[in-house]
Amino acid sequence: MHDLIFDDRPHAGRLLAQTTDGMKLIDPVVLAIPRGGVVVGFEIAKRIKCPLDVIIPRKVGAPFEPELAVGAVTEDGTLYVNERICNIYGISKSYLQNESQIQIREIKRRAELYRKGAKPISIAGKTVILVDDGIATGATMRAAIMSVKKYSPRSIIVAVPVGAKETVDDLKKEVDVVALHAPEDMSAVGEFYRNFEQTLDEEVVLLLAKSKHKG
Repeated sequence: MHDLIFDDRPHAGRLLAQTTDGMKLIDPVVLAIPRGGVVVGFEIAKRIKCPLDVIIPRKVGAPFEPELAVGAVTEDGTLYVNERICNIYGISKSYLQNESQIQIREIKRRAELYRKGAKPISIAGKTVILVDDGIATGATMRAAIMSVKKYSPRSIIVAVPVGAKETVDDLKKEVDVVALHAPEDMSAVGEFYRNFEQTLDEEVVLLLAKSKHKG
């Protein structure tokens, strides 16, 4: 049993949102990673009364083991590559490019579904809070950070309820990171939640719409 377990994503989001109290956030916007990250991000956006949008990085899996992330890609084609894993397993650039295009098509499909045709929120000059329900290897979060940096934000804050200590420490070299819990022995994000049922697309759409209505 871990010393910190969240009831569910809304509970984790509310706890994480409390950490923003006292922060000087200039023109903040929350970009959440679907699906579960949107549930967490909604609670933060609600507390600090700022816009909520999605950023949709997708894992690029190894050819022999799809669950092994060799990188991640975002909607605009930004590609993060784990050079160490690619070198160990001899994964080619052509494979990464081909697999990235497959993932980008899925990202664009999801973006259309979630945003209902609306344009992404402008983040230039804003404090961007990148949110997920947890990070293990951090491949998708790294791709999200790389993508956001292209659009000249004022600053970037990664906010997660739980993140593997090694990954959190690495990310802190690039951006500010808020993690309620950073265990050294983390195998899966779900082990820190009592209820970690899959978030449905319909819930993502509903939360984004509700956030706009509140705004």
